[in-house]
Amino acid sequence: MAKSGRPIEPVLITEQEKIELERRVNARTVAKRDCERAEIILLRARGVKQEEVASRLGCSSVKVAKWTSRFRQAGLDGLGDKPGRGRKSSLNPEQIEKVVAEVNRPPEGRERWSVRSMAEAAKVSHSSVQRIWKANDLKPHRMEVFKVSNDAHFEEKFWDVIGLYLNPPDKALVLCCDEKSQCQALERTQRPLPMEPGYLKTTTHDYIRHGTITLFAALDYLDGKIFRRLEEKHTYVEWLRFLKQLHRETPSEVTLHLVLDNYATHKKKEVRDWIERRNRDHQKKHGTNRIELHFTPTSSSWMNMVERFFGDLSQQAICNGSFESVRELAQRIEAYIAERDLKPKRYVWKAEGEQILAKIKRAREKIDRASYY
Repeated sequence: MAKSGRPIEPVLITEQEKIELERRVNARTVAKRDCERAEIILLRARGVKQEEVASRLGCSSVKVAKWTSRFRQAGLDGLGDKPGRGRKSSLNPEQIEKVVAEVNRPPEGRERWSVRSMAEAAKVSHSSVQRIWKANDLKPHRMEVFKVSNDAHFEEKFWDVIGLYLNPPDKALVLCCDEKSQCQALERTQRPLPMEPGYLKTTTHDYIRHGTITLFAALDYLDGKIFRRLEEKHTYVEWLRFLKQLHRETPSEVTLHLVLDNYATHKKKEVRDWIERRNRDHQKKHGTNRIELHFTPTSSSWMNMVERFFGDLSQQAICNGSFESVRELAQRIEAYIAERDLKPKRYVWKAEGEQILAKIKRAREKIDRASYY
């Protein structure tokens, strides 16, 4: 009887490790040696023999055995080079410290350092600056936008709105309302060129303005349906017309919980008076208010779920479009929402309230101790 070969000892990887290894194999910015090491582990995890892996990748069996062993011992961390390997840096510690420490202190009259201006100031090469910034995850060319609310009643309003999302009341509709104002009907001066292999879609930088339109929208939090109204302006008059539309188009016995921002038209006296009249009538018939208003904290539009819909609408139907009239823009918006309502998309709040408040607290503390140069 012929003897069977030695059984292959499998390389076990988790789903997270598999995702990261595949990313390294496919990423263009990963070094070739790291890509090769990732391929070795993926092949070995599939049960491919050591000699076959070496043959496929054009490397030695010793290399395959080495990185397989390192991965078994230390996981993904084992695929990196050990400290002290490679050519010693020609930069002295003072130069490296300057490149890192001065990144937030650009020259007078400049908003930020460029790679070459920092290289000149630190008396190193621009490629050294790139490597140092990358190693320390510094990206002075990028900036994110944020604003922390200074609302004195932030937590009270925060939990009021979040409570609607996490525990919607019975016999009620939770409607996230807002207006997308100043939607511009822009006509590009020339027809765009379509995308082709190796070429991006192109459009002209200049355009002809044909006017604006305002979209009033209310997102039903539970089923994703959009109630909408298009208007030329966005004063309290148009907002009141939209509220009356919501009153007509929703079941008469339920309470409408409206999530709103602090825009002045939402609090206009005429609007409040109309809501009070509707609530008095509803109290007589059903014992509850018809409309309850829930205002998000100031500078906290991210809490209103309808903003997610506005983002999708802009990216998928409006941005980069070319419209010869306001009517054409309105038709595009209406067509997009009508198609969406055939398969409504819910936006579900998943973030933990305590975690959000902790993050905001850290941001406030960081602002308080920040130094401005």
